[in-house]
Amino acid sequence: MSEQEEKSVFQKKISRRKLLKLTGIGTVGAIIGASGMTGVLSAFGMNPFEDDDETVENKIKFYGKHQSGIATKGPEHVYFVSLTCVAKSKKELKELFQLWTKQSAELMNGRLIEQAKSNTLLPPVDTGEAVGLNASHLTLTFGVGPSLFENKALGLQSMKPTELKDLPHFPKDQLDAHYVGGDICIQACADDPQVAFHAIRNLVRSGRGKVTMHWSQAGFNSYEMKHKEKRTPRNLFAFKDGTGNVNVESSKDMKEVVWVQPSESKNWMIDGTYLAVRRIQMHLETWDRTALSGQEETFGRHRDSGAPLGKMDEFEDMELDRKESGGRVVPDTSHVFLALQVKDRMLRRSFSYSDGINPNTGAFDAGLLFLSFQKHPKQFINIQNSLGRNDKLNEYITHRGSALFACFPGVTKGSYLGAELFD
Repeated sequence: MSEQEEKSVFQKKISRRKLLKLTGIGTVGAIIGASGMTGVLSAFGMNPFEDDDETVENKIKFYGKHQSGIATKGPEHVYFVSLTCVAKSKKELKELFQLWTKQSAELMNGRLIEQAKSNTLLPPVDTGEAVGLNASHLTLTFGVGPSLFENKALGLQSMKPTELKDLPHFPKDQLDAHYVGGDICIQACADDPQVAFHAIRNLVRSGRGKVTMHWSQAGFNSYEMKHKEKRTPRNLFAFKDGTGNVNVESSKDMKEVVWVQPSESKNWMIDGTYLAVRRIQMHLETWDRTALSGQEETFGRHRDSGAPLGKMDEFEDMELDRKESGGRVVPDTSHVFLALQVKDRMLRRSFSYSDGINPNTGAFDAGLLFLSFQKHPKQFINIQNSLGRNDKLNEYITHRGSALFACFPGVTKGSYLGAELFD
């Protein structure tokens, strides 16, 4: 019998699920112990996880060089969660990411993580609130925080990148410990908020005993449509948020700004990126009492068009040195002026949030979940430091949450999330 025929017979006799149950049994167990489950399956041309289903409506690919949800355009809803790792060993954590790989591929195919059993006396594996909904362009992005590498039980200390540190304290920060840091993060984005929440709910549920929830935040974006394309979304101050962003369709820009290249970090970070997270409270009532001219001077742009002050089009050059009547057209205390004082760039991914009413003030508890992706944390840090105490926008916002995560590269078929870190 030829080698190809042997593989075919093996594939017919043993399904993916059956093979996964053979760990530690007889010859297969010995092989798995020596080379790992992924190696055995790959040797027989089998994928231990789930494949991307190209026939699914509103589908984003799970497998690829980079994780989804980073360069994916136009995300409408987000559910972000920061987790604390309680796994007792590297092996346990590795198994969790392998499980999350299979489940993520299923979820992004618009399916449940597992179909309901016929025995209705047991709780269903999947919570089921996404039944009947399509994939809704769901993306899932995973990252690990600096604190994960401080857990000696996991034995990952030597794998920590030197640049993966807690973000520094910035001027005007008033951080709430409930919204700071985390060992692991998951970002779920989708067209439907229930699809995003369902994904996070089930991934956290399947990780019970290995992770607990630290903090989370839901957010949303709405887009003006022009020529069937999404335009720049607006934040809750009604200003366009993301004008001049990195072009995610430019491989050159993404390599220069977002994706970690060889020798730029630890090897397991190549084709990954760093995620900075800031939960920013917006004082809407104070803003609403400010004259429109004052609002525009705060941002350095016209509200309705998004154009630089004194110009007509959103995407015109800022020309920060322009002067009129002896003064700058774009104030040197405006948000955009200060942000452009450094050469660093980053890929912005911001979402508005509204969490009811602050019981102490009777004001809206609302703001911005600011997310940015960059190949090195210093890009975000340099821009934030440039804003500093002089940013006029500080009169209307307060930074309450802060975290930094290293996001894995993408997953190749037959492998799993974070394989480069664990193997």
